[in-house]
Amino acid sequence: MQALLAAAEAAADLAGAVIRPLFRSALLVEAKGDASPVTEADRQAELAIRALLAERFPSHGIWGEEFGPDRADAEWVWLLDPIDGTRAFVTGRPLFGTLISLLHQGKPVLGLIDQPATGERWIGVAGEKTRFRSPMGGVAGCRPCPSLGNAELSCTSPDMFLPEQRPGFERLRAAARRVTWGGDCYAYGLLALGLVDVVAEATMQPWDWAALVPVVEGAGGRMTDWAGRPLQLGADGTVLALGDPAMLAEATGLLRQL
Repeated sequence: MQALLAAAEAAADLAGAVIRPLFRSALLVEAKGDASPVTEADRQAELAIRALLAERFPSHGIWGEEFGPDRADAEWVWLLDPIDGTRAFVTGRPLFGTLISLLHQGKPVLGLIDQPATGERWIGVAGEKTRFRSPMGGVAGCRPCPSLGNAELSCTSPDMFLPEQRPGFERLRAAARRVTWGGDCYAYGLLALGLVDVVAEATMQPWDWAALVPVVEGAGGRMTDWAGRPLQLGADGTVLALGDPAMLAEATGLLRQL
């Protein structure tokens, strides 16, 4: 695992070196909302990650958002999302992140959330406590919050839900203390720091959630789909992250209520 973790960190370092020069850059500002610089950063960062992982682990599969799967049926498969949170990146908000995860026989065993602009990094390894590094300090660990009535709920956008999913989210939203928008992967990192209690999202791809599972669960939280089932490849794209697993029955009951 040490060699795998070292590779994941080196890959995140490479991606950050590609991404940072474009963040809030003149090129990005001049694009006026056009995503072409972001697309270029995405692609170049993923290519750099792929090259490093292929060199160190030639038998592993790699599946990235930009360039698709390569040997996705391998025993070990890396999932990559170089810039999770394109809208945040385009608008200069440091809520995006690089997501790198490793699946073993389809299950996430290693996950890394890296915020290259702020220097924050969350590292999750299955069966171990989540590690957090930041120039500002801080220690990973979810906070107790057994009731939704006291919970801080986060979601990237209300536009991410399918029509049939929206009523469930609205019930959850009404039960929570309050909701904040626009977090992308950063919200899951905040949950792992005990600053957010619930994240409920939908239409998520495997590279969107795989890195988050070891981080959240290593901090004492829980991640499932909206029915409370473990996240897996080929699932329906719904994701529920809880800082306190005691909320699981209440949250899934609201999300799935007919």
